[in-house]
Amino acid sequence: MRIARFAHAGGMSFGVVEGDQSPTIAELDGHPFGRLTFTGQRWALADVRLLAPMLPSKIVCVGRNYADHARELGNDVPTEPLLFLKPSTTIIGPNDAISLPPQSQQVEHEAELAIVIGLPGARRVDRAEAEKAIFGYSIANDVTARDLQKKDVQFTRAKGFDSFCPFGPWIETELDWRDLEVRCEVNDEVRQLGRTKDMVFDVPTLVSYVSHVMTLLPGDVILTGTPAGVSELNAGDSVTVSIEGLGALTNKVVELV
Repeated sequence: MRIARFAHAGGMSFGVVEGDQSPTIAELDGHPFGRLTFTGQRWALADVRLLAPMLPSKIVCVGRNYADHARELGNDVPTEPLLFLKPSTTIIGPNDAISLPPQSQQVEHEAELAIVIGLPGARRVDRAEAEKAIFGYSIANDVTARDLQKKDVQFTRAKGFDSFCPFGPWIETELDWRDLEVRCEVNDEVRQLGRTKDMVFDVPTLVSYVSHVMTLLPGDVILTGTPAGVSELNAGDSVTVSIEGLGALTNKVVELV
């Protein structure tokens, strides 16, 4: 099931996206956690604006979780998950603009599978309980000011600018994450191409590991790392992250004004 958050003439709602050829979105009454209740309202997907599908309390990211990406930046593969955080204010939705900050001269894309935590959250869970805590999966772009990352050593500033986490277009609640193609195209040129089977630490391992560090609340997001091929974004670019079974997430790149 594809759960989306969208803007329409009457405001903002959650809904279920149905169909592929001429998709529609059926409005939900309230939040999608728990039992789903429909209002009876339905729109053509083309007639609404998709928003980031969730507004998490935190975005937990996993660094160097693909060996080829670790090597391309001259880093060793971690022996345990390398965690950092992006603030919730980095979140933007489909077709929103990634803004290039004046502090950086090297902003890069990072295509990633996103895990969305459901009810009741996760605190110190094992692998089996970790899988039960997952609400679904989505697409994210862990936009990074690479020059600031190298300069600062720690990741907060490089990862934390407003608009540095495109997220969407929806949450798929039924997905086999074990071997999916992860692709990033910039202006229709393929820059990244990998598969989730090559993650160093898999999905339940990551959820369990994070939950032993911090409590994961419903709606929180974990970004699972990026394959090799990260490269620079420039104003005027169009960047699309696509993941098999999830669709595509496209954003324009603009100078911050």
